[in-house]
Amino acid sequence: MPTPRRALVLTADPDLLDDLLRLAAAGGTEVDVAPDPLAALGHFAKATLVVIGADQAAACLRTRLPRREGVIMIGHEHMMNESSWELAALIGAERVAVLPTAEPWVVDQFAKRPDTATVSRTCAVVGGRGGAGASILAAGLATTAVRAGHRTLLVDGDPLGGGLDLLLGWEKTAGLRWPALVGSDGRIDPPDLLGALPRQGDLVLLSFDRGELPGVPVEAMAASLDAARRGRDVIVADLPRRLDDAAVLALQTADRALLVVPAELRAAAAAARTASALALHCANVAVVVRGPAPGKLRPREIAQSLGLPLAGTLRPDPALCVGIESGAPPAAGGRGPLAELCRHLIEDLMRTGAEVPA
Repeated sequence: MPTPRRALVLTADPDLLDDLLRLAAAGGTEVDVAPDPLAALGHFAKATLVVIGADQAAACLRTRLPRREGVIMIGHEHMMNESSWELAALIGAERVAVLPTAEPWVVDQFAKRPDTATVSRTCAVVGGRGGAGASILAAGLATTAVRAGHRTLLVDGDPLGGGLDLLLGWEKTAGLRWPALVGSDGRIDPPDLLGALPRQGDLVLLSFDRGELPGVPVEAMAASLDAARRGRDVIVADLPRRLDDAAVLALQTADRALLVVPAELRAAAAAARTASALALHCANVAVVVRGPAPGKLRPREIAQSLGLPLAGTLRPDPALCVGIESGAPPAAGGRGPLAELCRHLIEDLMRTGAEVPA
């Protein structure tokens, strides 16, 4: 059975929306609707087709939506003027269609089926409290995905974290960090972006440098995720507990989110608020419980207290900390409790994303 096509329609004009929904139905396409660019961000990277109404083109330019493939601008005749085609080029639209004349062509665009040869899966990782071990798990998932033969991007989305480049031992590896990408307003072509980041083999890293950066602009996160979904098999995003706009976007585009919770009563209590926040933006949230358990709390009890399924447990591993301090990436050797857990989680992730279109 062919992979279902899901389009994003971005317009606040009720007449244009009615026509586009009718044409999408004729093309057998499911549609997400957004009245403005900010509301569209959660669907922008995943959509197989983006239809921007002429009424929202200027707003898209002001919002600096990142360039991507599969964007067309559509409007009724009375909405178009001499500057419409120039504006379409500025927002990265590949074609401009005027209704009602172009209705048959628009139906054809909605009806096209995506190439299902490559399907990208995204996993977001968040700590239930500070020091929960989310960054270690995220790095372990990325190195494990590469060992399994998947082209992988590891995204450091936590500006207050210690830096995933340090965790991997990549602090001297050449390549762009977030500040360089932020300076470009996210407008970097996907192949150029992935080629400019630090990499070793099939693992590519997008992280912070040692300078000051208060956060990741949402357009830079959107550009990065869009590039990765077209050039990587697996995306692992390490996100902050206090969700900013960029983290929310990453969660909305994630196939799965993992909440890392130490096996302690206070940690479980602290994780409850984070769990509620994650559930607002991702439909598939699960818990990873990290030992030791000084109060003998059972992992399943912690997961049940949070109202979330248990994705796995991480047993204490003193050798892991020793390896990290000496510059060895987490789970890179493929042995130990972390590597075992990450293999299980990556296998689950690939199954979870099996129905997601590229």
